[in-house]
Amino acid sequence: MKQAKLLTLLAVLVIASMILAACPAGQVDTGAVATQVVEAVQTAAPTLQAVATEMAPVVEQAATQVAAVIQPSTGVTDTATTDEDPCAYGGIIKDIVAVDELTVRFDLCVPDPAFPAKAAFSAFQIQSAEYLEATGGGGDLIEKPVGTGPYMMKEWRRGDQLILEANPNYWGDAAKTPTVVFRWSPEAAQRLLELQSGNVSGIDNPGPDDFDVIEGDANLTLFPRPGTNVFYVGMNNTFPPFDNERVRQAFAMAIDRNRIVDNFYPTGSLVATQFMPPVIFGYTEGLDWWEYDPEMAKQILTEEGVYDANGVFKTKISYRDVVRGYLPEPGVVAQDIQAQLAEIGVEAEIVVMESGAFLDAADDGALEGFHLLGWGADYPDATNFLDYHFGASASAQFGDKFEDVTTLLKEAAALADPAERQPLYDQVNELIKQHVPMIPVAHGGSATAFLAACEGAHASPLGNEAMGVIDCGVDPLVWMQNAEPIGLYCADETDGESLRACEQIGEALLAFEVGGTDVIPSLAETWAANEDLTEWTFNLRPGVTFHDGSALDANDVVLSWTVQWDASHPLHVGRSGDFTYFSSLFGGFKNAPQE
Repeated sequence: MKQAKLLTLLAVLVIASMILAACPAGQVDTGAVATQVVEAVQTAAPTLQAVATEMAPVVEQAATQVAAVIQPSTGVTDTATTDEDPCAYGGIIKDIVAVDELTVRFDLCVPDPAFPAKAAFSAFQIQSAEYLEATGGGGDLIEKPVGTGPYMMKEWRRGDQLILEANPNYWGDAAKTPTVVFRWSPEAAQRLLELQSGNVSGIDNPGPDDFDVIEGDANLTLFPRPGTNVFYVGMNNTFPPFDNERVRQAFAMAIDRNRIVDNFYPTGSLVATQFMPPVIFGYTEGLDWWEYDPEMAKQILTEEGVYDANGVFKTKISYRDVVRGYLPEPGVVAQDIQAQLAEIGVEAEIVVMESGAFLDAADDGALEGFHLLGWGADYPDATNFLDYHFGASASAQFGDKFEDVTTLLKEAAALADPAERQPLYDQVNELIKQHVPMIPVAHGGSATAFLAACEGAHASPLGNEAMGVIDCGVDPLVWMQNAEPIGLYCADETDGESLRACEQIGEALLAFEVGGTDVIPSLAETWAANEDLTEWTFNLRPGVTFHDGSALDANDVVLSWTVQWDASHPLHVGRSGDFTYFSSLFGGFKNAPQE
């Protein structure tokens, strides 16, 4: 009987192959295939009819599996491009294919040596296909995420706290503490007071004056972060007089960056000479920014007719009152820049905006005058800084793109050899200095601080501290950061507070080591690329389940990426629908609306 069963299965595989081969591409119904296979086996091999009947459930399962192999899935909804040239839309990704249940292949239009680092970033966490569809790509997906991570969403009290509970079915090492509570305060003094009193277990971004206090307290431990960030004063070149390159150069000469860093930044901070931090690949050695020269700045602004009849130019300085490692004291820095501009006859009104509204306005290119923003590394590569901010698919934060910059960035991103990429980034950094889309001010030193009793406490250079490895001997572990998360579908968020919370709940194909920048396995156990780095294959970890009990498979991966990639997809929704990280890091959206 066992031999007969094996013969039946062999017949199933052959017949299924023949049936599937006759199906039109993209129109495979695995249930119908299974029915056809059973009927075909019973008709073609009557002597095996009894065996076929007995094996009907096995036949149906086998047919389904064969269908998945022979007709690779491109997601729950077929979104494969029908263009003759699948790369004509201008982006990096050509196709995303579920090779089988636990294997996914990314076909790229150009080589991408940074693809594993991008695939480790929390913006590309894998969502449950079922939950994506149930939420319509937004709604509960933003407020009540369902991930695979060590913690699950329990409750979000908007304006108060976010409560996470340990995932009892987590595939990896169980979380050390059953409950994690996220709280927030924009005031560094308040965060430190809460830590000193024992009301919280750890805090983010102690104030510059708090470093020495923490290090002098035996009950606390300071964990410094390297300056993998940049704080800058942005300008939008679609608003006059910022559409004049010489005017932007003048403003670059008007800001005393040394004064700002000396007065408002903690130990370990650096005065920026370019947008790239020194510790990130793509930094240009020996490149200096415009020298501080307020007299020359005023002369240029006069020559370019910026001042009114009273010798004054009126503008704005917009910012959000959110502490960051790159901007530890936003309010006082804004006031200092205001004072510096006043010295050259510029009256700048300070405008404080709500965090989400500010970021949305920046991305939409709606901020006039100056705006104070910054960036911290999501992964350690130039593409994260330069492509995201200045590439062809970057947001409209700085206005119109600079074609000489975008051309070089596209060329550099397609090269595998760092030695070949670096000279192109050197040119880009020089051109950014020339064009002055923004004024780089500082690479801020920052830190976390924890109760000394906390085991596993750490700071991450990427700002993605893992709460699951920390044990403070109490439950809950209370973490206090600078601001409330904006949303928890982090494919469509860019703020660090949202991303850190997402890191506890969801997971990407790969991850960064705890407290470091090396890429390690996560939902994918292994990964590999072809020789020219245009095909990246990921082998998923078996037995992983989402918080709702559904099993992780390749279709979840394909759909999670496709809904970001394809602007026409009905689930391309999110909170704002911008999906800024995807468009910036992968060259744009497929089927994007034509302007």
